[in-house]
Amino acid sequence: MNHLILLPLLALAACVPSKPEPVPQPKPQPAPPPVVVAPQPARPAGDWIDWPIEAGTWVYRTDTRGSLALFGPAGANATVTLRCDKARARIFFSVSGISQSGTLTVRTSSTMKSFAASQASTEPPYIATELMPRDPILDAIAYSRGRFAIEIAGLRPMAIPNWAEIDRVIEDCRS
Repeated sequence: MNHLILLPLLALAACVPSKPEPVPQPKPQPAPPPVVVAPQPARPAGDWIDWPIEAGTWVYRTDTRGSLALFGPAGANATVTLRCDKARARIFFSVSGISQSGTLTVRTSSTMKSFAASQASTEPPYIATELMPRDPILDAIAYSRGRFAIEIAGLRPMAIPNWAEIDRVIEDCRS
């Protein structure tokens, strides 16, 4: 008889709605990785005229486009290049080591000038600016007292010797 009493209770228990399934919560998105800003390379101490000169030599070459002066350590890619493109009557001034556009600043013993420079599509990466062959900064580089300086955001500023190869490229583009 006890079973008869339990039977309606069991039937009643079956009518009780079951506990609802929990609604799935959206998975939290992982936090974006922190933006790492490379520290600006340390500027050499003192005035640019006192900075140590970069290691390397200048090399002069000609090719089908014109002439070029390449500066850098022997057996390595050029650090600085001046190229005369005779067909376009332009001199391209490029510096290796950076793969973004920016401002290229040149300091000489007589003047300072900044240029908008664009990323060249080369490997290794270069940043380059285009100059007219009679731009006064070219004479200032050629006649600077033994060196000129190059500054580009993201690169360590450099003091580069100004040898005759620079003059040759400038004169090639002017003639």
